[in-house]
This record gives sequence, C-alpha cells and structure tokens, in this order.
Amino acid sequence: MKGGRRKNIDRLDGEKTYLRIEELFLHNSSESSYVSLQTLDELMARDNQREEDGFERKIKLGKIVRPGKNGSDEIIIVPSTIETKFYHDNAPNNEEEEFGGTGTEEEGSVIGEKSNNPKNEDGSGKGPGEGSEKGHDLNSDAYNLGKVLTEYFNLPRLKQKGIKKSISQYNYELTDLNKGFGQLIDKKQTLKRIIKTNILLNNIPEKTKPDLSSLIHSPQDTVYKILSREISYETEAIVFFVRDYSGSMQGSPSEAVLTQHLFLYSWLMYHYDKRVKTRFILHDTQAIEAEDFSTYYRSNVAGGTKIFPAFELVNSIIENEQLHLSKNIYVFYGSDGDDWKDNKNNLVGEIKKLSKYANRIGIFVARNSGNDNPTSLESTIEESNILSELNDILKITQINSRDFTESQIIESIKLFLRV
Repeated sequence: MKGGRRKNIDRLDGEKTYLRIEELFLHNSSESSYVSLQTLDELMARDNQREEDGFERKIKLGKIVRPGKNGSDEIIIVPSTIETKFYHDNAPNNEEEEFGGTGTEEEGSVIGEKSNNPKNEDGSGKGPGEGSEKGHDLNSDAYNLGKVLTEYFNLPRLKQKGIKKSISQYNYELTDLNKGFGQLIDKKQTLKRIIKTNILLNNIPEKTKPDLSSLIHSPQDTVYKILSREISYETEAIVFFVRDYSGSMQGSPSEAVLTQHLFLYSWLMYHYDKRVKTRFILHDTQAIEAEDFSTYYRSNVAGGTKIFPAFELVNSIIENEQLHLSKNIYVFYGSDGDDWKDNKNNLVGEIKKLSKYANRIGIFVARNSGNDNPTSLESTIEESNILSELNDILKITQINSRDFTESQIIESIKLFLRV
C-alpha cells in the first residue's frame, strides 16, 4: 500500500495522476500533526516583518485588568494576539484519536518547581481546578509586559542616576520536587502518585474506602523535596505612583491614569530587571499612602482637590527613609488637572524640592471635559516656568480622557522616559 501510494505521488509531475489533492494533503500531514509553539520574541519578530511587508500588525496589548489583593506583581490581560487562520481543505479532525503515552521520565528527574516567595503564589494549581487562576485569561507578569513595551513599542532606556553596584543574593529553600532522590519526602505528593498508580492497577474499588495497607508502592511514586537556589533581588528603583482620587476623577480620568501607571510600572520592572519597589499615594485635599495597588486602584472619595499635599508626602517619605542616597527615584502623577488656585506656590515649591531627589517626574493630565482649555494644574506649571528650569527631570503631557486610545498612552510614556 505504501509503495502504491508513493508511486502515485511521484506521478503527480507527469501527465496522468490517480491521487486526489485531498489524499495527498492527508498523507503529508499525518506524519507531522503537531502544535507549533513560538516564543514571544519570535512572534514579535514576525509582527515586525509583517509591518515591513506592508501589512497591519497583529499583536496588541488589549485591556489590562488590575492585580489582585495578594500583592503579586502578576497582571492579567485579555488575549489580543490573533493570527489569521486559513482553511484549505475539509480534512477531518483527528484530535480525538490521539492518546497520551507513558512518558519518558527518568528516575531523579525534576517534576515540579515552586518559588520560595509565597506571596507571589496565587494558588496551588495550574489553570482551572486547583488554585485561583482564571482558565481563559492570559497571565503575564509585569516583567514580560515591560519587555513588550520596550522592544515592541521601542520605548527608550533611561540612564541611571549615577553608577550603583548591583548585588545578587541567593536563598536556598526546599521548594522543588524531585522524583527518585532528595532531602525530604513530600508525603502529600507521594500519596497522590501512589493512589494514581493503584487506580490504574484497579487496586482501589470504586465507592469504597481504600485499605492503605494493601496499596502497591512503586519507587517511581516517591516524591522528594530538594533544595532550590533562587535569586533575591536588591531594589534599585523606587517608583511613586501618585493620583488624584477625588470625586471628579471617577470614570474615564481614573481609567486613563491607571492604565498609564500599569504600563510605566511594567517598563521599569523590565528595565531594572525586577529590582523595583513601588509606593502608592492618593490625594483629594489631603494625601495618604495606599497599602497596595489594589487599594490604589479601587479607592475614590467625593471631596475637593489639593495637589500639593501629594508631592509634600512624597518628599517627606524620601527624606525620612533617605531613599535618595542609594535608589533611583521616579514619580509619576496622574490627575484630571483640577486644583485649588490658592495652592500654586506650595505646589511649585514641592515639585522643585522633589526634583533634587528624582530621576524623573512625570505629570499626566487626563482632562475630564471636552474643551481644549488648559486646566488649573497645566496653568500653574506653565506660569511658574518650572518646565524650562527642570527640563531634564520634569515632563508633562495631557489627553482627553473621554476618548483616549492605547497609542496616546504609549506616546505619553515615551515623553516621560525621553532622555
């Protein structure tokens, strides 16, 4: 049969053929039926080539959802990388005919790795079922998103404020799982594998309590915990995210500001190789420090607006903790631009004071109204002439929050990070 089919395939180049195109397709595809996985770098390279060839890009960041309350740096984005699919035939789908094999694991092979930093763990499982992960969301930590922002959108790389020695420390914890040998038996995982083995051997009757003394225990079922070396990062950058959370900020102004702040945080995580610590400041007429991003994201009040207390609090934290002596400091402020007019001098004074400590101060105005008139904050900055005085440190940009786009957010970030 193979010989006859091969003969027909060879005769396709001649005048006569007895093999249909559908049969040729099935024959050629049956031996190479697999799923092709590509890295982020490969997908980005393809997308760049697609644009050079005159086609529209396919990779988009999509809508970013806020992190959870557990303090993890992981953020969730809706999948938005879509490759065009072409269908050339009506060949049947053979997915249901495929079965998993017995595997190729060797005794002593690593079967699981776990971070020794429990605060970054969202659950015990991978995907739906165990743990708290969402089955249909694409999980991407801030570092990977920052890589996309840097390489895909060609964001600049800031020069550090001075030269600082980077110190890497390592911790050793019994967090990895190993089959065959190790320092300590993981009783829970071992028992799970023993039960699976006995179920396959029909040694555990259905709907009855198993007799543990009769269970068969294979050496392959024993799971050990082994020492894992993981890097402990030294913080190199302190980022203050500051925003107005008064009544006028509800809705689109807050959404625009928080989207930009997520992008900025992700970029800095990538630029400083995860050595970033964040502080979150909220203000209406008074300023407070929020405990985490979740609180920073959700908080809102119905009061008035005074901007200078926010910068005053940032300066106080920097001075009291002496952060400026060893850390790169970035301050990104977001507001709809409303401010009490009698606070002009106080605000300008605090910004000038902050400029002595910070690598960069970025002010993002998400206008709440549809007109093009400057807001109170913009007028204060312009009249004080501090933009020209602090040209290397202070940057300000504005958008209309009612119809802002992703490209506008990216352009505002480029302005903030321009060297």
